[in-house]
Amino acid sequence: MSTNTSTDNSNRKIRIGCASGFYGDSQLSARQLVDNGDLDYLVFDYLAEITMAILAKARSRNEEAGFAVDFVTVAMKDVLADCAAKGIKVIANAGGVNVPGCIAALETLCEQSGLSLKVAGVYGDDLMGRDDLPRKEMTEMQSGAGLPDKPGSMNAYLGGRPIADALDAGADIVVTGRVVDSAVALGPLMHEFGWGESDYNQLAQGSLCGHVIECGAQCTGGNYTDWHTVPDFSCISYPVAEVSADGSFVVSITPGSGGLATVGSVGEQIVYEIGDPANYLLPDVACDFSQVTLEEIAADQILVSGAAGRAPGNKYKVCATWRDGFQVKGMAIYGGPRAREKAQTCYEAWVKRVRRHFKANNIADFRAVDFEYLGAEHSYGPHANSGAMNTREVVAKFGLHHDDPNALQFAANEMMYLGTSGAPGMYGLGGGRPRPSGLIQIHSSLLDKSYVSVTVQLGENILHRKTYETEQSASVPKWHFDMDEIELGGDWAEVSLEQLAYARSGDKGNNANVGIIARKPEYLPYLHAQLTAQVVDDYFAHLVQGDVERFELPGFNAYNFFMTEALGGGGTASLRADAQGKSLAQQLLSIRIKVPAELL
Repeated sequence: MSTNTSTDNSNRKIRIGCASGFYGDSQLSARQLVDNGDLDYLVFDYLAEITMAILAKARSRNEEAGFAVDFVTVAMKDVLADCAAKGIKVIANAGGVNVPGCIAALETLCEQSGLSLKVAGVYGDDLMGRDDLPRKEMTEMQSGAGLPDKPGSMNAYLGGRPIADALDAGADIVVTGRVVDSAVALGPLMHEFGWGESDYNQLAQGSLCGHVIECGAQCTGGNYTDWHTVPDFSCISYPVAEVSADGSFVVSITPGSGGLATVGSVGEQIVYEIGDPANYLLPDVACDFSQVTLEEIAADQILVSGAAGRAPGNKYKVCATWRDGFQVKGMAIYGGPRAREKAQTCYEAWVKRVRRHFKANNIADFRAVDFEYLGAEHSYGPHANSGAMNTREVVAKFGLHHDDPNALQFAANEMMYLGTSGAPGMYGLGGGRPRPSGLIQIHSSLLDKSYVSVTVQLGENILHRKTYETEQSASVPKWHFDMDEIELGGDWAEVSLEQLAYARSGDKGNNANVGIIARKPEYLPYLHAQLTAQVVDDYFAHLVQGDVERFELPGFNAYNFFMTEALGGGGTASLRADAQGKSLAQQLLSIRIKVPAELL
């Protein structure tokens, strides 16, 4: 259990600002939060599955690499002195696969800046090279496939407890390897409020806080359904969460910024990238978000409460990445009448030409070919507007998958012949001939926590190496709305879903989810009756190969539709333009729903 010197936490508030939702986020957000956020903690989330694979490859070439260098050279270089002066502590999963290297770089920066700060690291998540793992038991959670023989990276998702331990030891900055995204916020809250291992409701609320702010401005106007109401994207606010001892928190924006905080913007982030909201499993706690409530207590201030928790179980999720052949992607623009038809004719002729060459030279066929015609509503499938095919300009995107990079390079080179030997109006190739790259697959499995010894390091000293084992847990049944069935009839109006609901979509490997939040409680019976799992399954039948399941969140009038095998392989492996399902919610907003005319 974390120790805390405060004897009365009941009235304390801890303010946490999140300056990064991914490796490549704004270079200006940390400055905004440090100057205007009145923070206790500044946190950064950098790591995704593909990021881990990239960092692992970088370290294999240079043992001093493998961490998020920009965190040190850009973010911390800019705000470190001000964080020290204001007493703001920093938590970041910027350590990647080389946490000691990140510690050393930060200590060098502190020395150069004349600052005496304690830098700690949390690692042990990197499982590469481990011969003692029960590989046969580490089957893929969804497909049941075995662990790949030669992974490019393999990491356990650690929790917030070791971060709290580092803070308990006096750290001013904590950098970690792979942790669950919410842990960068949960760890400080465990430390500040002294939450113990069995304070499950508080841990669930703290995890929800981390989940809401982990993607930076996505809860304060970024990717918001009502994007047109966001005052000024050029100075959008990154979020600040003010957390109480019971775990309830208020999401707000920094003064004078161009963002917003509404029930819709915060609610959308809660349903982002989740499956069953009653069984959101994390290393420190199993969360139930079904009864979470959202309340606007002032302008741009949303109170979030109602999460429940229970024992998390004694397993870590493990993500391994591996190369499954090679891919090449590229695009060209076609202009003029019948642009879509010209692009499709030319691309099909090019691949037919290349396949003829492959066959004549005993070269294997492509493993997959994907064409998309952006601008002609290709991704909408049968739901495209009637005039979309008549557009006079399309971006024709191609994606090819093959085991031989030389075969892919030949194909990419040969595509250029269309410039003078195909239909007219092709232009905008840009960037020259595309080059093949590895196609990265993801393997997600579970591993008993006893196999993962977590190291907490302060400066050059190892504080401890230990396993963080926890109690087993049972799942919670799905929650359901309590409402009467309705009959569709009478004076009805048919409107787009966008008029009735907010929506946000995200990805988990090759699965996707679409969260739907009713704009008014009065709309719920009509959404409930007409926006069923089967309806959503039918709507996305041209994209989704697996199943669709609907989950209900009565606390804030929401639904979550979880779709398996929905992304053509997922973010690291899909040949699609939208490999992470970012547009799925926006597409679903076009579906028509009948409601009584008087409600409108």
